[in-house]
Amino acid sequence: MAAAEPGQEGRTGESPVAGVVDRNIAALVRRRQQQKISTGLQDRIADAITRFAGSMKFVYLHLLIYGGWIAVNLGWVPMVRAFDPTFVVLAMVASVEAIFISTFVMISQNRMAALADQRADLDLQISLLGEHEITKVITLVTEIAKRMDIPAAHDPELDELRENVSPERVLDRIERPSKETGRPDE
Repeated sequence: MAAAEPGQEGRTGESPVAGVVDRNIAALVRRRQQQKISTGLQDRIADAITRFAGSMKFVYLHLLIYGGWIAVNLGWVPMVRAFDPTFVVLAMVASVEAIFISTFVMISQNRMAALADQRADLDLQISLLGEHEITKVITLVTEIAKRMDIPAAHDPELDELRENVSPERVLDRIERPSKETGRPDE
């Protein structure tokens, strides 16, 4: 009987890994739906405006409005009288619009930054959990190797790997170069 190829564990069923991936994707989709539902009305409005302001429809609309405004006030449109020949009103409208759009963008960016912080915290927690699990596996495998008198069990590096990593020590170590130079990222 031929062995199944990797990823082809059974033609009738999926591999266990595929089930885990599907479960994880479903959990992420549920979480995003919950976040979307829990987003307040003001944030949803800011997101909608930001989404629209970042679209080509917005560009075309502005080309049409501002282009028409300029054409009329330069006298290029016959039988339509100029209403802002000095373009002072146009400049004011554009300035006010820029203020509001930049505010909506900042509101959306703040919300996205908060979500990114949550995801970074989740990544850190998963990494710490994975590190803890790997440390336990190394400890278990080392003990088995010692009982079987396998020479690799006495590798001095294993003693260091069997210790749980302290996140505080790692963060202190990362921050040390920037404290020494007075500048971050050096």
